Amino acid sequence: MLSRRTLSRRTLSRRTLLRAAALLPAVPMLAPGTAFAAVPDLPPPPGLDRRLFAPHEQRFAPYLATLAPMVNDMDDTGFFAGGWWRSPAAPYNARVQEHVFTLAWFYANARPWNPYAGDANLLAALDAALGHYLSLQHADGSFPEYSRNEHGLAPTGFGLGYLAKTLRILRAAGALPTRQSQITAALRTTMTWFLDPANRTVWQEPLNYANQTSSGLAGATHALKLDPDPALATSLREAFARIAATGVSSAGFFHEEGGHDMNYNFEVMLPELADAYLHSQDPHLVDMARRFTGFLSYNLLREPDGAGYMVNVAPSTRTSARWYDEVRPDPDRTALNWTFTRQVPLLSAFMTAREDLADARTSWAASTEPVTPLAKQDTSPRILTHGLYGEGFPTRRQRTAAIADLPYLRSQDFVELRRDRGQDFLYVRKPGLYLGGYFGDRASRARTGLTFLWHPEAGTIICGLNDNNYACWSTVFPGQVPDSNGDLPAAYFRGAPGGSEWTGGRVPGAFGIRYGNANVTTDILVTRQTIRRTVTANAAATEQIPLILQPEDVLTFTDGTRATFGGSTTATADGFDVRRGRTTIRFRWDTPLQATIAAGSVRYFRDGARRFHALRIPHQGAFGLTIIMG
Repeated sequence: MLSRRTLSRRTLSRRTLLRAAALLPAVPMLAPGTAFAAVPDLPPPPGLDRRLFAPHEQRFAPYLATLAPMVNDMDDTGFFAGGWWRSPAAPYNARVQEHVFTLAWFYANARPWNPYAGDANLLAALDAALGHYLSLQHADGSFPEYSRNEHGLAPTGFGLGYLAKTLRILRAAGALPTRQSQITAALRTTMTWFLDPANRTVWQEPLNYANQTSSGLAGATHALKLDPDPALATSLREAFARIAATGVSSAGFFHEEGGHDMNYNFEVMLPELADAYLHSQDPHLVDMARRFTGFLSYNLLREPDGAGYMVNVAPSTRTSARWYDEVRPDPDRTALNWTFTRQVPLLSAFMTAREDLADARTSWAASTEPVTPLAKQDTSPRILTHGLYGEGFPTRRQRTAAIADLPYLRSQDFVELRRDRGQDFLYVRKPGLYLGGYFGDRASRARTGLTFLWHPEAGTIICGLNDNNYACWSTVFPGQVPDSNGDLPAAYFRGAPGGSEWTGGRVPGAFGIRYGNANVTTDILVTRQTIRRTVTANAAATEQIPLILQPEDVLTFTDGTRATFGGSTTATADGFDVRRGRTTIRFRWDTPLQATIAAGSVRYFRDGARRFHALRIPHQGAFGLTIIMG
């Protein structure tokens, strides 16, 4: 196989032949690894003028800057080499080929800023890429991802959407007619496989990767718009009802690897449901969006200074989405969620306001900074496919009204317990605090125990991470073994732990929690503005508290030692204060102990000002902590 560097030195006569070949009908599908004529190079775009982009198409600018490098890394089989999208970057991974949509869009859409519209070299590259993509399909309609013989859910589900949207573009442009026929046949075979309720790859029992299943249903809505089929349409309607019954937890989240995952729920599955709803109007999808928004409203913590939302990420099972900025300019993976804001007004609280997005786009257009290519792997084509339908972002007024309706802002006194598959998701609101916990059977990368603490004026003070033994609210045993990295069953009480058991309903007074394992028991008592935490361990351990601090915070141990934001400070004291604005949060433990506060590398929000710091207090196995909020 020739290197791309060698290919770029091909003669002009060779390129002329390739351009002519691209305008002919495509060759039939070939076996994987079959070499085409050398895929021609694309020249880089001339200087990009930001002012030429319509506001809603600004998301295409970094992809325009990325297109030539990505195409020029393709090999002679049509495989997108170079590691631009998905891993493993292997020829058998069908997900790597999803950028066929990107090539098709730039080929077919004339814009003042798009030099590749109608470009024969780009069409030749698209032809080769489609040839390789389609050659990976198994006879049953599925596609592989992690090995050539895999019949994969994700590559097949997402592939349905990308191939259907690519087919729509090719038909509108009248390009690659033979490839059009091949894609049409491939889509029909794929839908037949995907919509079969007996297919346990797609319809696991219980459903564990709901985002991947929903992607195929969204893709099927597009494919059936292009080529209606009554039998498949009936199967799709039944599939919508099935995923509504099996894909949503009784707690309200979408099932991912045994639990909840914020990134896959909010940034992948909800937009896929929106994509499906735009083309099907199926009411099950609205109901799913409403149920998830209810769960979301307890788990995104609004910062009073307007920075955005901190994420209760400790229960997430797969990825680590830690925050969402107040204004999320293009490209934004959650953008298509606006689709549900009319039927689910509360969802507007978590969208960028229409006026704020317009301001951000005006600033982008006025910037003189060059538009640079996207980083490899950070090139999701979903950003582009979800920008095809117009926009309906909420106004500032609508968003403000939705924010006021968030449960922890609307009420100052409640206990909300949501359960699913042996997991408890607990939310306790009192006038001076909002406390979260995740108990029971730990799922995958999640961390159990108390997960966040929020104050109405100071915002988030404590927020644990998932998949990190150094950043969870835990009792940590020698060897950095936290109790949070395991199952922690809990019981709940009206008043102090051990009192009358709580089984539901409002708790106007104190609320108690007792949780633990064979090595440690933790009792929690929550009152109006105080949390009492009592730890009884069978060995020496360390209290570990994941603080979220801001540069202006005044940090002081009770012995007078001032701690440094972004540094590490040790003192022997019986407490620690965080003063933020006019609010002081006081941490008091029962006896003077050596304590250390140290900054970690994790930062929050676009400006990176907020930063994770760990407060660690070693003890001999018995530890009492009182947190006074304000």
